[in-house]
Amino acid sequence: MVKEDEGLRRLNSLAANDATTEFLKCCGSKEWARRMATERPFAGFDELLDSASQIWWSLPPPDWLEAFDSHPKIGEKKAASAVASDAQKWSEDEQSAVRNTGQQTMLRLAELNRMYEEKFGYIFIVCASGKSSEEMMAILRERLGNSPDQELQLAAAEQAKITQLRLGKLLVSSQ
Repeated sequence: MVKEDEGLRRLNSLAANDATTEFLKCCGSKEWARRMATERPFAGFDELLDSASQIWWSLPPPDWLEAFDSHPKIGEKKAASAVASDAQKWSEDEQSAVRNTGQQTMLRLAELNRMYEEKFGYIFIVCASGKSSEEMMAILRERLGNSPDQELQLAAAEQAKITQLRLGKLLVSSQ
């Protein structure tokens, strides 16, 4: 908790452009990051999370899609858009269960990712922390059956979960 408090104080004290850069590590939507920077100062972690959620859900879908592009596909290391090294490392950690997956599973994941992207027009987004590759594949298969509107809402909800986790990481790492 002390590290979070120190990290929050630091985040609150940054210049707006620097704060925006820090927030982009947590969510790749430039508008979300900009609005988070203008919402400061945050009195505590709960207020930070509440603002993050309120801003996220107020954004239009193009901003959501921009955030999705900052993630690598499940099983891959590189995102479609350039991201900070912290964000790349956090993605790798979040997908760590996939690293020990067999070749057949990796090929199947790649195929399902391709099918998903063809159907919905963006990469499969899931909060991968703590999930095995088999769990992620099952979720991916299930979500392929969704309508585009349903899926966009689910993907946005997964992005919101990822953002919440990364905000905690940002505060602990920003010493």
